[in-house]
Amino acid sequence: MSQQTLTKQASTLPSLFDDFFKPWRDWSLDFNGGRSFAATVPAVNVSEDKDNYKVSMAAPGLKKNDFKIDVEGNVLTISAETEEKKEEKNGRFSRQEYNYSSFSRSFNLPETIRKDKIEAQYEDGVLSLKLPKKEEARNDTASMHIDVK
Repeated sequence: MSQQTLTKQASTLPSLFDDFFKPWRDWSLDFNGGRSFAATVPAVNVSEDKDNYKVSMAAPGLKKNDFKIDVEGNVLTISAETEEKKEEKNGRFSRQEYNYSSFSRSFNLPETIRKDKIEAQYEDGVLSLKLPKKEEARNDTASMHIDVK
């Protein structure tokens, strides 16, 4: 066999396998929106103003009922679970896939938070929490300078 024949055969093998597995690969890409199946944890932004701490988390594709938000002691935990099932039947063949995803993030809360007044809202793919400060924390706006030794 010549080198050209071997090169031609080698170049047709990936194409053959791609064509054979293409429906399965396309289906799995469609199932997960073209994203990788690697586990991810949503990014979180934390900000503060005089009256509140604000936590925002980008979590598109979820429903507000998917979230579980708990405070235990001084630890705030935000978690979510989703499960999706997809089935396709084509003649003699049937494919069925499940997609289960979950995440959990925990944060230590300062003592200055009014835990009984924490509010959460989910809108346009962003979970927003407002953590109100206690009265004494709102009034403690004194600034000071610290010397480096």
